[in-house]
Amino acid sequence: MANAEPVKRPIEPLKLSITVKRAPAEAFEIFTSRYGAWWPYQKFSVHRADTRECVFEARLGGEIYEVAKSGERVVWGRVVVWEPPHRFVMSWYPGRGPETGQEVEVRFVAVEEGTRVELEHRDWEKLGAIAREERTNYENGWAVVFAQRFAEACK
Repeated sequence: MANAEPVKRPIEPLKLSITVKRAPAEAFEIFTSRYGAWWPYQKFSVHRADTRECVFEARLGGEIYEVAKSGERVVWGRVVVWEPPHRFVMSWYPGRGPETGQEVEVRFVAVEEGTRVELEHRDWEKLGAIAREERTNYENGWAVVFAQRFAEACK
């Protein structure tokens, strides 16, 4: 019997959902065009306290990036699907090369209370040996960035 390759278990996408008291178009605009105002880059960025700003270029092909106080620019990802005000998908590789880019999809669904905003972070396998550890880190990070900071920005 020949040696078979071990079957690699896929890593489950990370899924989060919050409801905000805003119309979908407003929530979409806050997430994208006002990204730098609510993203906690002092804790969640490559340069941390040395980050001057974070930018989300709100268009297909637009970059998501940070600018350090030194002027250095670090790309975090790129918008690969752009369907305002319903959803966008971005590649995501802060501090890494684009070949490691996972996908983050954010959907904006009208509900009676306002908008249900659904975030799905997937394609962890592109991170190789650190994939499972990074998924755990992002589970904790998105809880702060998305479920707290973005939610607060929508109040």
